[in-house]
Amino acid sequence: MNCENNINRQVISKMLFDISNAGIDPLKNDLFYKKQVSVSVLRLDKIHPVVSGNKLFKLHYFLQEALQSSHKTILSFGGAYSNHLAATAYACSVLGLKSIGIVRGEEPATLSHTLQQCIHDGMHLKFISRNQYAGKEDTALVHSLLDEFGECTVVPEGGYHPLGAKGAALIMQLLGDEYTHICTAMGTASTLAGLLLGAGASQKITGIPVLKGISDMEERITHLTGYKTLPGNLELLTGYHFGGYAKKTGELIQFMNQCWQQYQLPLDFVYTAKMLYAVTDRIKNDLFPRGSNIICLHTGGLQGNLSLPANTLTF
Repeated sequence: MNCENNINRQVISKMLFDISNAGIDPLKNDLFYKKQVSVSVLRLDKIHPVVSGNKLFKLHYFLQEALQSSHKTILSFGGAYSNHLAATAYACSVLGLKSIGIVRGEEPATLSHTLQQCIHDGMHLKFISRNQYAGKEDTALVHSLLDEFGECTVVPEGGYHPLGAKGAALIMQLLGDEYTHICTAMGTASTLAGLLLGAGASQKITGIPVLKGISDMEERITHLTGYKTLPGNLELLTGYHFGGYAKKTGELIQFMNQCWQQYQLPLDFVYTAKMLYAVTDRIKNDLFPRGSNIICLHTGGLQGNLSLPANTLTF
């Protein structure tokens, strides 16, 4: 399908990076036909190998703020395999901004491929203990970091901030109102909140948590959107975390390989595979109404697959 016909050109002009490579791919499956639903994927992963997916959108307004500042610096947080840090480092390098990454845990003898990429893209890394990192949203830690590094634009982990949600809301401008369900994997809930901000009242926003035992959803959505209560068009599909964040099973890996074989669709085991597995499973069990027009967000993050043993995936 020609992405030129799928992507709102006005949104492209607003973005700091060219997003015209994104497009919408319909998924053909006998199961979907039998259940009388249609499923498509918004291929945000195609924007760029590093700065793509939802990360680019969540960073949008922070990058604008840093570009307009005198310090021209962004400081953010993440773990050793953080797609967010990788995207931040690359975006800053292209835009001429300085970047600082606060990394969870002690510095290992050998850095992950993600952190090596961050350094390659000019990011200064500071490792802090897991106990310190647990206070990443505390003003005391942020003030100590600003004392050390000077004035900068601080981006919470995963863009978990109203500005991050505002950026994620731009994703909805790429989609028409014909979709009844917009589905996304969910970590910090920033992308989910952005979709809620941009969706029509009749569109169901479906989040698939990839963390085990998430219990503060109402607090997160309130913080990110300003809503007093959870919107009625929000739906969470729990039970598809496969053991927790960045956990996986043989069944999930098999599903990823099947999706490549059937759709030529590459997925990552942290986010998108769990999301599409959940959607497929719910369709199988008649939990999407007949006539549903479902679109799933491919939020990028494919670089995370590099942590898997060789030949685990067929793509």
